[in-house]
Amino acid sequence: MKLLPRSLFGQVVFATVVAVVVSQLIGVWLMLNERSRLADRLWGDQAAERVAGFISALDEAGSAERLRIIGTTGLRPSHASLEEPWRRPGDDPPAEAISFLAKLRNGLPRPLELQMLVMGPDWPPMLPAARPFAAPAAAGVLDDSRRRRLRMVAVQARLTDGTVLTLRHVLPPTLAEPPTHVLVGVALLVAIVGGLTAWTVRRMTRPLGTLARAASGLAGNLDQPPLAVTGPAEVATAAASFNRMQQDLKRNLETRSQALAAVSHDLRLPITRIRLRIERLADEATREAIESDLVEMDRMIGDTLEFLRAGHSGEQPARIDVNALVESVAEDMRALGCSIETHGQASAPLLARAQAVRRCLGNLVDNARRYGGGSVDLTVRDEADQLEFIVEDRGPGIPESERERVFEPYVRLEASRARHTGGSGLGLAIARAIARGHGGDVALESRQGGGLRAVLKFPRRRGQFPGGLTAAGLGARA
Repeated sequence: MKLLPRSLFGQVVFATVVAVVVSQLIGVWLMLNERSRLADRLWGDQAAERVAGFISALDEAGSAERLRIIGTTGLRPSHASLEEPWRRPGDDPPAEAISFLAKLRNGLPRPLELQMLVMGPDWPPMLPAARPFAAPAAAGVLDDSRRRRLRMVAVQARLTDGTVLTLRHVLPPTLAEPPTHVLVGVALLVAIVGGLTAWTVRRMTRPLGTLARAASGLAGNLDQPPLAVTGPAEVATAAASFNRMQQDLKRNLETRSQALAAVSHDLRLPITRIRLRIERLADEATREAIESDLVEMDRMIGDTLEFLRAGHSGEQPARIDVNALVESVAEDMRALGCSIETHGQASAPLLARAQAVRRCLGNLVDNARRYGGGSVDLTVRDEADQLEFIVEDRGPGIPESERERVFEPYVRLEASRARHTGGSGLGLAIARAIARGHGGDVALESRQGGGLRAVLKFPRRRGQFPGGLTAAGLGARA
């Protein structure tokens, strides 16, 4: 079953062509079988009836009348003679001759002695005037090449008065030759049906392919143009439903963005009031502790809001100087006491949302700084279709069974929730959300020699970027 096509287009065309071929082969077999039966009827039964009637007429006629009957009656392609002797049987006649002889016996009104002989080289030639009828090929009779394939036999009948009647008879040719014209016609029919089927199915399935591609890119680009409502009724209905779903998702995201802005405003106002009030506290230690809690609350609110809108922010894409971005992130990490080395360079700018990419890469590097022993390698690998950032540390690493779970919100493998360890469990979740919002992804691997290896990938976009902007339209901004 692996050889069968997997696409809807291939399966429909394959099934149609196979059905046509099978039905045509069955039709050809029935036609050839019927042709063989018709040939037997025309060349066998009717010829036997004519010859039986001729023998009966000669048997009932006198000597002079017999010569007149032979001279005036045509038995083409047979030839009658009253001058040849009763011959001894030679080679066994073919099956067609035996069948013809049996039909001939059944057609005689009274039983006569009959035999069927295969004509050999000792038989005298026919006189020119008595040769079987020959007409031009255009009249539908046998040409020379086909006549050579006919088999000559002799039917001898001993009439009631002892006279020997010899009939030289031409057996019909077998129908063993291949029906080339029929097979050519079948092949032509299959080609026409296959071509029309392929054209029709392609017209019907093309909208399905467009729908599948639009559904695949919907998560990264809610602003893509709506689908054309074309094709068969079912496909057009599916396209219209997809367009409505896209619009509903856009409205839901816009509503969520408005709610996030309101939550951010409503939560930070009380924090600001608390900060103003704690300034009146005389106990400096208590004031610093409350301030620290407020800073952590503010950071957690910011991280949560960032995660909820990651990949769907209002920032517009632009051409990013990747090498400058990497150096900027590295400088920030060095200011925090991290030993970081950068490797590789990008050969061209990256079309992306600058602040989001910086946040994504910064989260990965900061995660390596916190849990990777303080020594980090940041490598840029530029390829034709994608740009990779590889962040490696020399820490304890993460078990393979936990590498996907750490991308879930608020998941921290470090058991302590103390402040000095830092982190809210959203850094990796935000990084993956941003990467996937750009059509890329983040994956964790084991580093050779120990430690963890984070691979961040962004596609090199040649056409439209999610959000409706194109690479060409950003040229003036770069």
